[in-house]
Amino acid sequence: MKKLKDLRMSRNFTCAEMASSLGITKSYYWKLENAKCNLTYQMALDIAKIFNLKPDDIFYEDFKNRMITE
Repeated sequence: MKKLKDLRMSRNFTCAEMASSLGITKSYYWKLENAKCNLTYQMALDIAKIFNLKPDDIFYEDFKNRMITE
């Protein structure tokens, strides 16, 4: 989820700020950003909304690369 982390950092958001905006814990957000847990479609929508993007703009490459390696 490198693009997610890059986006967050480019906007000067902390993990805690992202978590608060999403209504989740900081540790859960960290797990999402570091691919330690599965991203739900609703969470992808919620994250994309924060950045005024579509979910595919953020997550498509990660999804595509994961499908290729599996």
